[in-house]
Amino acid sequence: MYRKVSAWTRLGAAAGLLAAGGLAAVCQAHGRAADPEVIIEWNQILESVLPPSGLAPPRNYAMLHVAMFDAVNSIDRSHRPYRVSVPAWPAASQDAAAAQAARDILAANFPASIAVFDDALQARLTGINPVLAAQGIRVGKAVAAHVLAWRQNDGWNEAPPAYGLPTFPGLYQPTPPAFGAPQFRQFETTRPFALLTPTQYQPAGPPTLTSQEYADAFNQVQEVGSANSATRTAEQTQLARLFASVTSRTIHWGLWNHVARDTARARKLSLVETARLFALLNASIHDGVQTSHSSKFVYGMWRPVTAVRRADEDMNDQTSADPTWTPLLTTPPYPSHAGNMACVGASAATALALFHGTDEMPFTAVWLGNTGNPDVSRSYASFWALAVDQANSRVFGGIHFAFESVASQQACPKVARYVFENFMQPRETRHH
Repeated sequence: MYRKVSAWTRLGAAAGLLAAGGLAAVCQAHGRAADPEVIIEWNQILESVLPPSGLAPPRNYAMLHVAMFDAVNSIDRSHRPYRVSVPAWPAASQDAAAAQAARDILAANFPASIAVFDDALQARLTGINPVLAAQGIRVGKAVAAHVLAWRQNDGWNEAPPAYGLPTFPGLYQPTPPAFGAPQFRQFETTRPFALLTPTQYQPAGPPTLTSQEYADAFNQVQEVGSANSATRTAEQTQLARLFASVTSRTIHWGLWNHVARDTARARKLSLVETARLFALLNASIHDGVQTSHSSKFVYGMWRPVTAVRRADEDMNDQTSADPTWTPLLTTPPYPSHAGNMACVGASAATALALFHGTDEMPFTAVWLGNTGNPDVSRSYASFWALAVDQANSRVFGGIHFAFESVASQQACPKVARYVFENFMQPRETRHH
């Protein structure tokens, strides 16, 4: 609460402007108008503080963007909130609200980088009228505190339970070269961001080992996914490696955030619409990959490297064993079915298509080079085309069967549609 007379005097003057000329007059008189770049700016700040290697959970992106949307929307009030709406003066700075909410979320999750966040916040506040900034800061702090409390005990930080299966044909076993224990099983019991449960849209199960569908997928990945495949094209090899590159700048959901950034700028979206786009995308990705990853521990399907080496046990006369077979990519340490990468792409592409009202929107996806490697760009005519490449890359890399991508591509768009239809809709819209 602000008690200085000078502050209240400025607040009263701003209130008079609001009564005389409306919100636009206040914003013009007391600072820059709402800037959609604040959303993109903090998205990139998050990207910059992620570890240089390893898997950063999509939870970080979802928390950040849910908080920024609810902070902006608490002032704008054009949409139903994602999680919370706090009382706000209509002339409060939406930029300040978004930046403060982002700063508090990231400071809680990455305390070693607080100085980075504080500097970015101060730079964003420069040029905004202090009274309007203070009102926005109050909103941002309140929203961030709510989001942090909501996610504090969501299950992600719990120790994952042990997981092991008998060595029967078709069941997952730890894979070479590390033969490590399965990772991220706690995702099964982590609270979703939107779905009622992680299995609300559980992907369909894999085919039986004796089926034609299994044999076809087996033979495909054995041929094209081998480390020394004679039939995999240079483009397919590139796709496998591009989507397997896990760094702070090219991590799977980071790529889709770059696509969202570019389409938001191309369409000149407002601040609240930009905030909504990123919240929709990242909540959909989080609950999408949670959907596929949870299904892995439901089905416990063996990975291609195990399947090929032990094909003499699968009772399918259309498969043949190769005890030395090695995939192009290193197999992730958890069961195979359904495909996470396919689900990330299907969820993200659907979220973007729903937001923009069309899947057909030309864009360029860019994988940023690292350790001396050049950037790689690929042009796409639709969001789904990128999702297809993302799913296929895992077959080209020898770490997934094609039917696992199909299962994710059927289930995971339902996740994005659920988020779109039940969160952040314009206030006049009602779904039944």
